[in-house]
Amino acid sequence: MLIPCEVAVKCVLPAVRAMTAKELIMKHKLKQVEVAKLLGISQPAISLYFRKKRGKAINLEYESDVVALIEDFAASLAKDDLPPKDFIVAFCEICRTIRAKGLMCKLHKAFDPTVDIKECGICQL
Repeated sequence: MLIPCEVAVKCVLPAVRAMTAKELIMKHKLKQVEVAKLLGISQPAISLYFRKKRGKAINLEYESDVVALIEDFAASLAKDDLPPKDFIVAFCEICRTIRAKGLMCKLHKAFDPTVDIKECGICQL
């Protein structure tokens, strides 16, 4: 059985990174190298996220509360105002919101057909 966090790592984490990278590049006018440093990943990964070659398993662009969390997260990163512990807390809050809204359920079912998404409710706890 695949646990929700495994699905989040495979699908949600890249999507959130992609949206954060786009926000930092477009709105905060940072260079890919700067964004990579802030997110703790490579510049080529940022390029893939920005060109939508990676991080597209789940579309979160129409989820206003998720978008707002990512915008706040990116703004804090751009100001260099996010200690490592707060970085983790903010990222986990974004993930928790996505899970609580049931946005990951179909992906979970695709990875693990034994999951009954109508009866599960684990992510809403």
